[in-house]
Amino acid sequence: MIVTARRAAGFCLLLLLALLGNATWLMAHQADAYDHMAGNRRPQIVRYQQPRGDILVAGRPVTGSPYTATSFDPAYGRSYTDGPLYAPVTGFASRLYGATLLEGVEDDLLAGTDPRLGAWPVITAITRRRGPAGNVATTIVPAAQQAAFAGLANTGNKGAVAALDPATGAILALVSTPSYDPGRLAGGDKATRSAWTALDTDPDRPMLNRALRETYPPGSTFKVVTAAAALSSGMVTDPDEPTDSPDPYPLPESQAGLGNAVSGCRDASLRYALAMSCNTVFAKLGVDMGAEVMRRQADAFGFDHPKLRIPVAVTESVFPKHPDRPQTALSSIGQFDTRATPLQMAMVAAGVANDGEVMRPYLVERLTRRDGSIVHVTDREPLTRAVSPPVARRLQTMMEDAVATGTGGNGRIDGAVVGGKTGTAQHGENNRAVPYAWFIAYAKADAGPAVAVAVVVEDGSADRADVTGGGLAAPIAKAVMSAVLDAR
Repeated sequence: MIVTARRAAGFCLLLLLALLGNATWLMAHQADAYDHMAGNRRPQIVRYQQPRGDILVAGRPVTGSPYTATSFDPAYGRSYTDGPLYAPVTGFASRLYGATLLEGVEDDLLAGTDPRLGAWPVITAITRRRGPAGNVATTIVPAAQQAAFAGLANTGNKGAVAALDPATGAILALVSTPSYDPGRLAGGDKATRSAWTALDTDPDRPMLNRALRETYPPGSTFKVVTAAAALSSGMVTDPDEPTDSPDPYPLPESQAGLGNAVSGCRDASLRYALAMSCNTVFAKLGVDMGAEVMRRQADAFGFDHPKLRIPVAVTESVFPKHPDRPQTALSSIGQFDTRATPLQMAMVAAGVANDGEVMRPYLVERLTRRDGSIVHVTDREPLTRAVSPPVARRLQTMMEDAVATGTGGNGRIDGAVVGGKTGTAQHGENNRAVPYAWFIAYAKADAGPAVAVAVVVEDGSADRADVTGGGLAAPIAKAVMSAVLDAR
């Protein structure tokens, strides 16, 4: 009898341990899978039963969680201050369509489910106890963001702006137009569905973050990369010496020739070629150096980094993998299959300004609890060494000449040193579409480089003076850089 009782007790103990083990497994390892299971609305309902944390710009919230008492759904909604202005930064948080950009990447912290918000993170992770939501402090400078948005809006065209602090990698402005109000997608009613349908079917794609998620042919702005390769490889030892460059340049293995929009490009020096944007000089340099040298230099500036996050994922910018010689010529002037996001081209300008070191870009300065105590601070770290300091300083003088005496004159700022490069990127079938207008630049005062920027305007005027980038994109870049300089 005693033996039987012991066996029964032992068996019950095993069952209890199995039950506890299964419960622990479910809570510690399987909870996330169940949370994201299709059809499970409970996490979404619970998520909005307390105020959501805020996304901050210069210490002020650009989001809110207004109380919206209803008899059928969560008690707290989501609102946005200057929604279209900050949509490329915040993204949206929607009861029906999930969350994007910072609202999505930092969702656990903003929803209060991040274990780091608790005093004992390990215990909080196991118990899944939900506390007050945290806040996300961004690196955005409001004046720069407003200048970028206003500049693109004034052109009446689609486009994007990305601005960086060259010394740290902090993103100072991130704008994409046309934009949208993320507050229209926050609800769970019929109006929300109608708003989603209208935005999702809009041919101008207002929900596309063009600064991070769209790649364009960078056109002549890529000549900065080609110039860097020429100086770093020793193909050009003196940027003021004439090059061996015919005009027009007969593309190798082809019957086609490449010309220039300006005069004086035959045998032009690298400095003159960058200032006046001579296609022939850079196309021939690309062929002479070879595709592998060009690819390595592009990679050194951040191209072909498929896992770049800021912490939002950034679409990979690419230099063609195996171009032939004529394709290498075109790729070296930012055409053929060379593609770049505006953020990537801002990284090129920032790398030159920062004496050749490209810092890892970041959009979040810190994560905090509701009371302001720190959860996480973003480290400032190098991403790549693009060129040596001596080469970077040569590139700086060349880009500064391009603004002082070349095609980038509309980027000049009184009292500041500005280096830049205009660009015209052909696209469309047989390059018949109106070119994209580009301008990349940096500006610095006595304290050193303060801002680097890239601007792209998708649908420029058919006037050649505008679509080179000097007419449309450079004034926007100037306004953004001026706003950053004035704010510091």
